[in-house]
Amino acid sequence: MPQVKHFIVLGLGTFGGTLARKLSENGCRVTGVDLKKELVEELKDVLFEAVIADATERASLEQLSIPKADAVVISLGGTIIPSLLAALHVKELKARRIIVKGLNQEHARLLKHLGVERVIFPEIEVAIELADRMTWPNVLDFLPIDPDYSLVEIAVPDSWSEQTLSDVAIRSKFDVWVIGVKDALSGELKLFPDGRFQLTSSQILLVIGRKKDLDRLRDVE
Repeated sequence: MPQVKHFIVLGLGTFGGTLARKLSENGCRVTGVDLKKELVEELKDVLFEAVIADATERASLEQLSIPKADAVVISLGGTIIPSLLAALHVKELKARRIIVKGLNQEHARLLKHLGVERVIFPEIEVAIELADRMTWPNVLDFLPIDPDYSLVEIAVPDSWSEQTLSDVAIRSKFDVWVIGVKDALSGELKLFPDGRFQLTSSQILLVIGRKKDLDRLRDVE
């Protein structure tokens, strides 16, 4: 049986609270921390632990199982100081992974110097994702793997329906790899299909490649 993951979320505002709730719904053990009693009360019946405490104070953080948690997420708004202090403390307390909601690029640079693994900007990331989905509605999901390569789920274009993978020559035309084909109706997944595999309009392609090549693939109708 897989071990239940444990996450600590510091700051239970809109972003932190939503994240903590969803992680808990996903079956994770979540410790949520906030100085505002009303935010903690709202989630006390949802989370594994709901703690009223100041996440910028080292003494408060020492009471948490930070070294054992899979990750610590810091979502402290207002100014950059609270999240910098919290990140400094949890780093010194041997957190395995630290993820912080950033306020601006200068904030992100300071956090990176403290050893934060990832700085997120929710509004920017959601806006970019929405823009891509509006531009390429056939792209169902997008997962960056590294600065150059990404994995995307893309609906089979109408012009490719009833053709084989060899017929559409995705590899030679776009320099990307189809690593799987999923039937949207049945959910059946075919991994590493060969060139004889026939495509239909009800299928979803799992494709890996460089961003510039995937951008060309997105334009196919």
